[in-house]
Amino acid sequence: MKKIQFKVSVKAPASHVYNRMLGINDKSTYEQWTALFNATSTFEGSWDKGSKILFVGVDDKGEKGGMVSKIVENMPNRFVSIQHYGLVKGDKEITEGPEVDKWANGLENYTFEENNGKTLVTVDLDTTEDFVDYMNNAYPKALDKLKEICEK
Repeated sequence: MKKIQFKVSVKAPASHVYNRMLGINDKSTYEQWTALFNATSTFEGSWDKGSKILFVGVDDKGEKGGMVSKIVENMPNRFVSIQHYGLVKGDKEITEGPEVDKWANGLENYTFEENNGKTLVTVDLDTTEDFVDYMNNAYPKALDKLKEICEK
């Protein structure tokens, strides 16, 4: 696993950014910024600490796919930690085997630091070597979209 980090500064309070990033009051705000990864990106489940959550979308063949994950920590407006432990393929959740072993226990952490009406969002991400270039390209664009949504 390779650790990578992305940051974006947003002119909005942390509570506003947290709410929009996770789609707490309106799931569409989550779907808008994550559409930069997959146009049909959404989540199924809860952001509550200890909860299982699926991050899913539909591929170009119309098949549902994504990640099976657990919310390790959720400190509203401050920090969220997501542990990925499986894959979604169609209507199946795969939590073991060679495909999963590459990703198993990878973390995606969001830190929100508010200062003078601005929030610095830091994303710390574990990824596989073959996804580094994709993430380095897609994540900054997605965070720019998040910034746009939050500053409207």
